[in-house]
Amino acid sequence: MHSLLKGRSFPGKILITRRADPVDQPNLYSPNTARKLSDDYIENGDNMDAPLEDDFRNRNSTNASSSVTQTKSSSSSGESTSNEIHKSSMGARSTDSARLTKFTKELSGSSVILDKLRELAWSGVPPYLRPTVWRLLLGYAPCSSDRREGVLRRKRLEYLDYVTQYYDIPDRERTDEEVNMLRQIAVDCPRTVPNVTFFQQAEVQKSLERILYTWAIRHPASGYVQGINDLATPFLIVFLSEYLEGSVDSWSISDLSSEKISNVEADCYWCLSKLLDGMQDHYTFAQPGIQRLVFKLKELVRRIDEPISRHIEDQGLEFLQFAFRWFNCLLIREVHIAQSLLKT
Repeated sequence: MHSLLKGRSFPGKILITRRADPVDQPNLYSPNTARKLSDDYIENGDNMDAPLEDDFRNRNSTNASSSVTQTKSSSSSGESTSNEIHKSSMGARSTDSARLTKFTKELSGSSVILDKLRELAWSGVPPYLRPTVWRLLLGYAPCSSDRREGVLRRKRLEYLDYVTQYYDIPDRERTDEEVNMLRQIAVDCPRTVPNVTFFQQAEVQKSLERILYTWAIRHPASGYVQGINDLATPFLIVFLSEYLEGSVDSWSISDLSSEKISNVEADCYWCLSKLLDGMQDHYTFAQPGIQRLVFKLKELVRRIDEPISRHIEDQGLEFLQFAFRWFNCLLIREVHIAQSLLKT
């Protein structure tokens, strides 16, 4: 978040007030309380998300009927950036032409300047450029166009090796902890966006399971924590959009070859890893990263909108009780995919 806000200016004014009295750390911020909230989140996740996910499905269907039909292409490592840019321009509205031209210029060079690309992406990325831009901004794909094809091919093969080594083995070769973790992931995958038909496909859940289990084994400090499954969904949708047409509800992953599915999984795995590398303490014991962010949010509200802060206190609420899930899933469960913060 720090890197996203750096150098930004925002319209309007913000009034900041200071309190003379010191701020006490709430006793809710303890390892046991954080673990209790995490457990409650797992038990109640489905009920809490039902209205949101109904709305997501309805909006997704509406958006699909009005979306412009565009030609999809595979993003095999041999496809050139210029072809991707050309396809992204097809059917674009005239009001988007200036921004598309800027993206075209930035992505067509021999080496992408990330600061400039990040500046462009701040206002949103055209859908068919999103996979390319995300790979670059997350540091998964190199800036040099000459190296990009080889690096992606190597990283995708590396992911396949991880799956063979850690996932495609019998349970008798796993530790008890690994067996339990795999079972928990298998339980959580069907809960991921439960009211969207696409995510209920067995093949999709299996892909998500492979991604999450492989990541958890490779990151033993945190392992798998419920909520990480939600963070993987935007990556899965964006990278599948290179191969599948129409609305998400109409997609069928069984239409894809095993090679394309493997490429999508690999891209999801590496981009999820890059995202979580900067926030892994959100998912270690007691989740100190989330507690720290919730405390900062409380301080921000106290300084900017003291009446709201006072009202929350008068109601006997603690920020950790309602903001925990916001930071645990980066608001992915609160905002439907079409408006997700990760879509910029």
